[in-house]
Amino acid sequence: MTQYLVSLRQSQSQIIFTSLAKMKLRFKAAKPFLLIFLLSLFLMAILFSSESEILQKTKINSNPKAAWSQYPKPQAESSQNQEKVKPEIQEKPTQNVSNIELNPVNATSAHTPRYKIAWAHPTNYGERFTKDINGVAVYNQPMIVLHETAGSALGAINVFQTPHYDENKQVSYHTLIELDGTVVYIVPPDKRAFGAGNSVFESPNGKETVKTNPKFAPSVNNFAYHISLETPPDGWDNQNPTHSGYTEEQYNTLAWFIAQSNVPENRITTHREVDRSGNKVDPRSFDFPKFLNLLQIYRQANSNIK
Repeated sequence: MTQYLVSLRQSQSQIIFTSLAKMKLRFKAAKPFLLIFLLSLFLMAILFSSESEILQKTKINSNPKAAWSQYPKPQAESSQNQEKVKPEIQEKPTQNVSNIELNPVNATSAHTPRYKIAWAHPTNYGERFTKDINGVAVYNQPMIVLHETAGSALGAINVFQTPHYDENKQVSYHTLIELDGTVVYIVPPDKRAFGAGNSVFESPNGKETVKTNPKFAPSVNNFAYHISLETPPDGWDNQNPTHSGYTEEQYNTLAWFIAQSNVPENRITTHREVDRSGNKVDPRSFDFPKFLNLLQIYRQANSNIK
């Protein structure tokens, strides 16, 4: 019986030794694969770190609030109301300002135009992209494009608030300024209004344009803020090269409005200048020197307040 137990223990020891030997051989065989796996993890960590660094460098593009915070925001409400707002536009009264005749700076700083909120239907605007259709990152700084409605303000607003599921009919501005100087907010600044088709902005850095839709030519929409002036009645629905021009209220409101932003003068242009289709001439009869003079006055007034 004792001899049997000794023999059994020897057999068990031999089995354990054999198992350990096999495990050692398997570990040696698996060692190259383990090294490859660890190396893969290391490379993935490097790639994710690089991607994080790239995103950090393009923060102004990947975070719309950071990129477009320099544009004037609606003075109340939010884009969440866009489905509720119909042609019965929300309106706020002008502040009652008195005793501002002491000097021009006080007068301009106290200027506060009336405003309305008439959000466009979501089919008529989109997101701003951080990459073009080829996956190339875009770094364009914000710019402003000036337009005219070529019809009544109410007619334009009705078009923007009408759903357009056909991409060829989708259109909008960010903001519209009526004949009496009232500001109408239409598309939030961090969204891409469809204000220009085939278009290019020629800046000191070269030609700027971004292709975001394979069906259409590249445009400035991805980095532009579109402001339109309501056309005077004699310019409605016609192709005349000129009309009676814009009101003093419109020029003042436009200058006041843009003065709230940090967009430099050399990045403020017109639809006529950026258009590459050859058929856009707006805003007709626009006095650019007059506007720039007012803009400088308003910005100076703002800096004095600060």
